[in-house]
Amino acid sequence: MISVQLEDFNLGDEYQQLSDDSETGAIATFVGRVRGSESGSGIDALYLEHYPAMTQKSLEQIVELAKQRWNLLQVRLIHRFGKLEAGAQIVFVGVSSSHRSDAFAACEFIMDYLKTSAPFWKKSISDAGETWVDAKESDQDRASRWD
Repeated sequence: MISVQLEDFNLGDEYQQLSDDSETGAIATFVGRVRGSESGSGIDALYLEHYPAMTQKSLEQIVELAKQRWNLLQVRLIHRFGKLEAGAQIVFVGVSSSHRSDAFAACEFIMDYLKTSAPFWKKSISDAGETWVDAKESDQDRASRWD
């Protein structure tokens, strides 16, 4: 299941949904949050924009790639948009599998591809003003290791 939403998510609820299958032997999760600083500068909030149809298709493709590479039972991907204050949850990736190696790898893969391939645009908001956030080369390097 994939959701792009304004509202926050509950980790317990998301974990429970991933736990429903009796074949589940492993669940790997990742939660991304808004940091209060970046490169030594304070951040009050991030503002995330996206184009819904384009974003949904991109996230579906990322999840499908993961399902093709690993034996997965369930995948849950949530990405928030709008204005998110420092400390707020931005993204949830949850993967269930029969075995931990598949769950760990798929969760990391989805997050790496999400950072580099999903069409979200981020603006950093602070006392110093607003700045669009560019993609990091380190994120590209991490995603390229899966090729």
